[in-house]
Amino acid sequence: MNALTQNILVLTLAVALDAFLPDLPNRIHPVAWMGRAINSLQRLSPSKPTPAVLFGAVLALGVVGVSAVVSHLVVEGLLNMGEPAYVLGGALILRYTFTVRGLSRAARRVRNSLELGRLDEARAGLRSLVSRDPSSLDQPLIAAAAIQSVAENTTDSFVGPWLAFSIFGVPGAVAYRAVNTLDSMLGYRGAYEYLGKVSARLDDLVNLIPARVSALLLLLSGFWQRLPAARGWRTLRMDRRLTPSPNAGWTMGAMAGLLGVRLEKQGQYCLGGKLVPPAAHHIDQAVRLAERTAAIAFFGALGLLVLRLSVTG
Repeated sequence: MNALTQNILVLTLAVALDAFLPDLPNRIHPVAWMGRAINSLQRLSPSKPTPAVLFGAVLALGVVGVSAVVSHLVVEGLLNMGEPAYVLGGALILRYTFTVRGLSRAARRVRNSLELGRLDEARAGLRSLVSRDPSSLDQPLIAAAAIQSVAENTTDSFVGPWLAFSIFGVPGAVAYRAVNTLDSMLGYRGAYEYLGKVSARLDDLVNLIPARVSALLLLLSGFWQRLPAARGWRTLRMDRRLTPSPNAGWTMGAMAGLLGVRLEKQGQYCLGGKLVPPAAHHIDQAVRLAERTAAIAFFGALGLLVLRLSVTG
């Protein structure tokens, strides 16, 4: 079995495991371990801005570097054990760097609660998708937040990790997940604004290409689903710079145009401002778009694997 076949099997098995294998409890989940390590280290941060930024840089580079090195050593050990060990072990590691099913299930729980008129339950479900405080959100803003998360997470949850794997192997996907975890924990304004500056900028950097690929794949998925891809493209082009992130506006703008809905985060941005407010059924449309995007991205990642391994031998 050559390297190409091995890695195709790793990615295919990882996707199958995501679809059918229950998620691990936090006490043994690799990403939860990463989160606990970040949480422990951030407590050591200095309080003054400049030392906090420097400490944050060391923290970010250290977590990403250690994650990549440890996963590389594990992969090398699996390869030395033989092809079956690498395929199975590599797939298990890769599986926990991404999720398609988890994103879909979380968004659909919010949709179900909205359809039943259970706004408090919908707000509670939204906490697994977004970091903002949902306690004051009404029904359209809850739906908008869920759709925004689905759109943005086409990049973070699967397109980014699969691209990283296709180019850099399992360690690349693990390093990508480390960057994303750092940003989700530290990369926002507030208590960790200075500590998280490098994490936020690093996340912006590594997602420059994946976010734009995700947006194009969303438009392709919309065309496949017979949605107005031209309106999605126009909304993306007009509104992609309205978000604080240089990347999030690409996928959210595409999603807003495809669904014909206004995606607003109060006090920060509004994409598709002339479109209608979203409702519960738009969340379901967004999830179907994301799932089709995942299907296209999967075959794109396989194609990139073939290209890379054909060039490198």
